[in-house]
Amino acid sequence: MATESDELLGRPSRGWRLGVYRVVFESDTRAGRLFDIALIAAILLSVGVVVADSVAPLHARHHAAFGRFEWFFTAVFTLEYLARLCSVQRPLRYALSFFGIVDLLALLPTYLALLFPELHALIDVRVLRLLRIFRIFKLTAYLQEYQALGQALRHSRRKVLVFLSAVLMIVLIAGTVMYVVEGPEHGFTNIPTGIYWAITTMTTVGFGDIAPKTGLGRLISSAMMLLGWGTLAVPTGIVTAEMTARRIYLVPPGTGADGGATVRECAACGTGGHPQAAHYCMQCGAPLPDDASS
Repeated sequence: MATESDELLGRPSRGWRLGVYRVVFESDTRAGRLFDIALIAAILLSVGVVVADSVAPLHARHHAAFGRFEWFFTAVFTLEYLARLCSVQRPLRYALSFFGIVDLLALLPTYLALLFPELHALIDVRVLRLLRIFRIFKLTAYLQEYQALGQALRHSRRKVLVFLSAVLMIVLIAGTVMYVVEGPEHGFTNIPTGIYWAITTMTTVGFGDIAPKTGLGRLISSAMMLLGWGTLAVPTGIVTAEMTARRIYLVPPGTGADGGATVRECAACGTGGHPQAAHYCMQCGAPLPDDASS
């Protein structure tokens, strides 16, 4: 059965490329599952090396070891990247996809430092080393929960954008009103500063670097704080409702809430998906077998 990835990237029909494709892109085989598990472990270990290398005492003591580990992981991910490009019929499409770009970003910093050693003399080049943290995003390709969350975000993006536009209008109006009410003498020197205050207040962050001094300003602040409580819950509710709807309508018949097969199956007609408390088939009305007999 062809998947969306097969159609977009071009699944080879035969030969060694098909074998490589099944290992690196498909996880429904034993080799594919083992490959995914090994790759996840390599990603986590490589990110751990990056994090440990940023600690000054560890860097001074184990700099050479960290360097060897980094080159080892870079070689592993380079081979994986090349295997993905070679095993698809449309390598450019994969290279320009989200995961293809992430794969490339995870490799470039190490090779850039190799090709341009003089960059080590620049302090800002350390930012390039932090790009290796992009490897953590490769995990999203192997976990269904990440994919489900991504689908829910995509399907609810219009609602979230409408909500964010309403929030932007509120903070713009509130920031302008506070600029008029408080004025420069109380720290609200311009409208952008008022907008900054409105955002920190509405999100309940409250840095405290700027605060109203007048009674009317404090009244507006109180309203913004109360509004912020409800505001923070709206996008969460939108995405959660989308995930719940997709969970209800997209779970195939005969599977339980956890995605596993249910044991409540009608012996007469074979209809599955009955809750544990059901006694009769929802399709034919025949008595359902008890747990012991099923």
